[in-house]
Amino acid sequence: MNNVLETRRTILRRWLAATAAGLGASALPARAQKLAPTLECDADAEPTISETAGPFFTPNSPLKKDFRQDAPGDAVTLYGRVLRRDCAAVKGALVDLWHADAAGRYDNDGYVLRGHQVTDEDGRYVFETIIPGLYPGRTRHYHIKAQPPGGRSLTTQLYFPDEAQNASDGLFDARLLMRLDAAADGKVGRFDVVLR
Repeated sequence: MNNVLETRRTILRRWLAATAAGLGASALPARAQKLAPTLECDADAEPTISETAGPFFTPNSPLKKDFRQDAPGDAVTLYGRVLRRDCAAVKGALVDLWHADAAGRYDNDGYVLRGHQVTDEDGRYVFETIIPGLYPGRTRHYHIKAQPPGGRSLTTQLYFPDEAQNASDGLFDARLLMRLDAAADGKVGRFDVVLR
């Protein structure tokens, strides 16, 4: 592979094709293999820990994949899977995402940088979004809820690696770090959610 970074879409297309073929990360190019699953899935995977939703959750978000239409910022494609503790995919899980804009502000009147997806048969979700800005007392983070069909919702937060503010944020938990890699057109982040 040459030294040119691949685009986020190319990395995701290869990930989706590899997952569909049952090949996993080994079928991805070397750069995309850095985006290995956020857990080593085994017969008894530890469930993703919960964290507060914070004061900015808004219910009834729209079905939306592309958040970048609503707000400018540095591009990130956030993707992953929703799994059970035995590593089986959770089809039809609702994954709700919300976060601050590039200046650290939340839209509390509408649905800018708010939306949800429903996982496919392999438990996959994808959001095209931006890197959230900082605001007093918090490091960069995404808020996420994942709810299996007919089951209880998990609310948590996803964090960016190598952020100086991680050390001073009282809510930060290293178990919630995303895998993050550069692409030619932005960043690509991955987090697999394991439900109880």
